[in-house]
Amino acid sequence: MANRDFDQANLNNRLSGKNILLIGAGQTPGEGIGNGRATALLFAKAGASLTLVDYHEESLQETLKQVKAQGAEAIAVTADIKSRVDCENAVEACLKAFGSVDVLHNNVGIGTGDGRLLDTAEEAWDHIVDTNLKGAWLACRAVVPTMRAQRSGVITLISSVAAISNTPAVAYKTSKAGLNALVQSLTLENAEYGIRANAVMPGMLDTPMAIESLAKARGISREELRRARLASVPLKGVEGDAWDTAYASMFLASDEARYISGVILPVDGGRSINIA
Repeated sequence: MANRDFDQANLNNRLSGKNILLIGAGQTPGEGIGNGRATALLFAKAGASLTLVDYHEESLQETLKQVKAQGAEAIAVTADIKSRVDCENAVEACLKAFGSVDVLHNNVGIGTGDGRLLDTAEEAWDHIVDTNLKGAWLACRAVVPTMRAQRSGVITLISSVAAISNTPAVAYKTSKAGLNALVQSLTLENAEYGIRANAVMPGMLDTPMAIESLAKARGISREELRRARLASVPLKGVEGDAWDTAYASMFLASDEARYISGVILPVDGGRSINIA
């Protein structure tokens, strides 16, 4: 699905005038669309100006091309979220291009090499936790002074339902649970400055990272993996997709959510409470 009928949606310039720093704007190769690119496209259609950040230059440039095709103002910054200097430079690029950073949207998440406790190599643990958790902390650390000076801002971290459910991916689970805790700290430390912080916890979504990577790791077809995943979703037994993450993120970034902070929002078709 290339989009979700943007022309039919009543977006009403919901993000007009907002300058958004979106980290993780590229995507894993494969069928469909990932959370970062879908969110960038939806934010663009809703009227935002975007500073798109990713480690993978080619994928980042493709997202930039598609965003500009929506008529949005946007720039691209190649950066490694694990680098403090790169995170600070991304913030500076957004400020230079657009004058403010109204929203930090962090979509970064990897899980390559993960497994159960005794099956996960130290190198894999370090890479996953440094990217998913430390990287988010560095990005927040880089942007919070600007938002405090503005006395306004929104921070949205993309977590995962893996943070609160059983999964054979110890490093990924731990890193995403850490993001949820980071949101709580961000909320309490920055409320007086008018900064809101929330997390979105996607569940079983049909994205290139979720389907291509897992199918390859388990040595099964995409179709087999999809069938296995659907069994755990109460809502019609269907998977969501990246647009579900994008629409939830758009709401949290908008002024409609002005009184919402410290929330960990599942976008999972009820899977997180399906404990029977």
